[in-house]
Amino acid sequence: MKIGYARVSTQEQNLSLQLDALQVAGCDTIYREKVTSAKKERPELQKLMGQLRVGDVVVVWKLDRLGRSLQDLVSLVNEVQGKGAEFQSLNDHIDTTTPQGKFTFHLFAALAEFERGIIRERTKAGLAAARARGRKGGRPKGLSKEAQHTAMIAETLYQDGDLTVKQICRQLSISRGTFYNYLRHRGVDVGASHNA
Repeated sequence: MKIGYARVSTQEQNLSLQLDALQVAGCDTIYREKVTSAKKERPELQKLMGQLRVGDVVVVWKLDRLGRSLQDLVSLVNEVQGKGAEFQSLNDHIDTTTPQGKFTFHLFAALAEFERGIIRERTKAGLAAARARGRKGGRPKGLSKEAQHTAMIAETLYQDGDLTVKQICRQLSISRGTFYNYLRHRGVDVGASHNA
């Protein structure tokens, strides 16, 4: 069953555009929310989450109607998928019922983790600067930040099992050897059972 979720940020704004699009998309039920972005409570969204069943698809007009930030969006979609349901955003062409949609969402998840990492780094910047004083520099060991994020995406796609190793390598523009190095770096047991 397709379940729509429409939200506007003020009482004056109109839900009509979202509702029309969700009805055209075939939503059987549509939850409507008029709540400011400052408020954390979204009672209609909580009702929707409570009603989700395996096989349902949560449909929104745009990503920002569901999540207020990238981290919020990733968390909510993970919650949806944790209930055995999927997610679709009409204007952003994201549909986790398809391999391409899952891949796109994994990229979002990686970006959210990247964002969290940057925030952690900024928080620790003062301590790191103090520790670094007086020490000689050198090339850091391990993967670069960019490679670490690619490794995380590679692991997620590998564990998901929807794409073959060849397809993952093509999507990430990496060689098979690099792919397996990334998985080893992430501590993944690479068995022979996965599709080639």
